[in-house]
Amino acid sequence: MRHPRKTLAALLLTLAGLAGLAAAQAPPPGPGAPPPPRPRVFVDWPGGDVELLRKEIPFVEFVPELAAAQVHVVVSPQGPPGSGTFGLIFTGLGEFRGDDNSLTYTPEPGAGPEDIGRGLAGTIKLGLLRYAAKTPVARDLTVRFLDETKPTAVNDPWNSWIFSLSGNAFLMGETQYRSGSYFASFSANRVRPELKVQTSVYYNQNDTWFDFGDGTTYDSTAHGFGASGLVVKSLGEHWSAGGYAEAESSTYANLDLGFTVAPAVEFNVFPYSEHTKKQFRFLYRLGFTHARYIEETIYFKTSENLLQGALTCAYEVVRPWGNATIRLEGSHYFHDFSKNRFELETELDIRIWRGLSFEVDASYAQIHDQLSLPAGGASYEEILLRQKQLATGYNYSLSVGFNFSFGSTRSQVVNPRFGNGGRSISIGM
Repeated sequence: MRHPRKTLAALLLTLAGLAGLAAAQAPPPGPGAPPPPRPRVFVDWPGGDVELLRKEIPFVEFVPELAAAQVHVVVSPQGPPGSGTFGLIFTGLGEFRGDDNSLTYTPEPGAGPEDIGRGLAGTIKLGLLRYAAKTPVARDLTVRFLDETKPTAVNDPWNSWIFSLSGNAFLMGETQYRSGSYFASFSANRVRPELKVQTSVYYNQNDTWFDFGDGTTYDSTAHGFGASGLVVKSLGEHWSAGGYAEAESSTYANLDLGFTVAPAVEFNVFPYSEHTKKQFRFLYRLGFTHARYIEETIYFKTSENLLQGALTCAYEVVRPWGNATIRLEGSHYFHDFSKNRFELETELDIRIWRGLSFEVDASYAQIHDQLSLPAGGASYEEILLRQKQLATGYNYSLSVGFNFSFGSTRSQVVNPRFGNGGRSISIGM
């Protein structure tokens, strides 16, 4: 008779062998099986490169809206200006609510922007591991310890410059009417957290021909061209300084050539690092313009030098439901304070679902600074075809609509200083 302990050991070995055989014969997951869902993350990182995060942290999904996120990450400078230290706050949302954390990152002395970006990405990766570990994607993660880390700089042959070239033509006609519109532009922009540079040149032309049927015809051409530039330097969390430069010619505005330079300074009540939540910016420009007119103006000028001041106040808020902006601007000429302008602009963007949003844009302006109006006025044809600028005391606009965006999202570096580039001094409008 066998010993009971030997019999029990043999039975256990047999069961273990059968379990191992069954596991070996179990088919692996099919190649068409969907990947496990990844934690959805929304990042508030002013000037940050979200594309770099996508490459460095593939185990999460970076979403463009806070409403769709399970984790909210805020990256902001800490300590005295110039210390280089960043604070990272991780806030759990939805099923991760209550699971919060904070980390800090201090770059090595002399580290460049690319090294700092990668260092921040690595710290964000560490902070997100705790959330990924609670999801099915955890089975695809491994952790390694490196005795010596050798960061690799991002190879950008364009050095953060983005170029854009565009051109179009529109032609139409019939027996007694022909028209053509042509437009071309080129821009070169470099946006970094510490410096924003925007430049552009353009040309447009409109040709119109009418046959009145009684042997008379009307033929007109209107054109304009110009170039502009903006440079903005970051001066800490609340201040920025920079300047505009612009050259312009427009038959519509009776401007043979106008050249403007305008230094400017901006103060943001809130830190710029909070621009993904709110901004309250005051921008003051002092512009010098030399203008040469095509026709003598109603003020008997063929050319003149002008000094103009402009103050802009802009308040913007960003919330999970959308964003809203209100902008006020007042400007005047120093030689005659009655030559002034007041403008009000509002924008409202309400998120309805995912990439679908409802948008409302409205503007109103009181205008008392049309210095370039020609003394000879405009013909009936020029008035009807809007070939020349007319005197007015106001203008307004209103647009209402829906916008839907979908597909892959690509994020570029964002620098909120001076808004979207602002507008330089104008003498025609």
